[in-house]
Amino acid sequence: MPGRRGAGRAAGARRPGLALDLGSARTRAWSTVRGAVLDVPTVTFPGTGASYPVQRGAIVDTDGTARMLDRLLGHRLPRRGRPLIVLTTPVLGGPAYRTAALAALEVLRPRGVLTVPAMKAAALGAHADLSRPLLVADIGAHLTEICLLTDGAVSDAYATALGTGDLGDAATPYELSRAVTRMVTDMVRADRTGQSLDALQHGVLLVGGGALRPDVVHCLSRQLRTPVTPAPAPHTAALRGAAALLRSARGHGTGLAVPM
Repeated sequence: MPGRRGAGRAAGARRPGLALDLGSARTRAWSTVRGAVLDVPTVTFPGTGASYPVQRGAIVDTDGTARMLDRLLGHRLPRRGRPLIVLTTPVLGGPAYRTAALAALEVLRPRGVLTVPAMKAAALGAHADLSRPLLVADIGAHLTEICLLTDGAVSDAYATALGTGDLGDAATPYELSRAVTRMVTDMVRADRTGQSLDALQHGVLLVGGGALRPDVVHCLSRQLRTPVTPAPAPHTAALRGAAALLRSARGHGTGLAVPM
């Protein structure tokens, strides 16, 4: 019997797995078979007539998302074996996002899907200290989110449909940073526990493509009056965290679709 259990664990370790970060602007994926396999625009079909199935943190075209995933990943997965997928989700995406995402992912024939808030995944990917309250800001191309992680779980979150893709047209770095500052201020004012203020005093972990913009980082630090620390390779931090969760899940042999 021990030999059989050991064989089962070995077989589980060989099963394919996929970490997926499905953003409004970029889709990134990491495979247990091939490592990092994807970092491309989130479009159903490239070139003229391209459509964008994910907008401002919402899946607006489930069928289009499925066709995109099939085009990008269908041929990259082993023909035998159904993958376990760890998917990052917007922190305020809610059941609607999860339902649409699970429907789109069916095209990849997963044996299970684990979902994780993108900012929790990013904190894990940045190896942040989760033993104390932590404020994370994720400035993406079309969505900016703020969340408070307490004991590693999301305890409060805010979002605004504004990102680096709006810079130069609808917003300046100052205005984008100001939007983040307003969300942080609202969070601190509404928090009766004092945990968000404690986290703010320790500084903010900045992830997403906005963390690659020195002007945004500078404005945000000045407005919040606290250290703002970009994560290493901040645009891929969420994918790295999802990949770490995938490795852990495969090691425990789980294949269930459960929220995280």
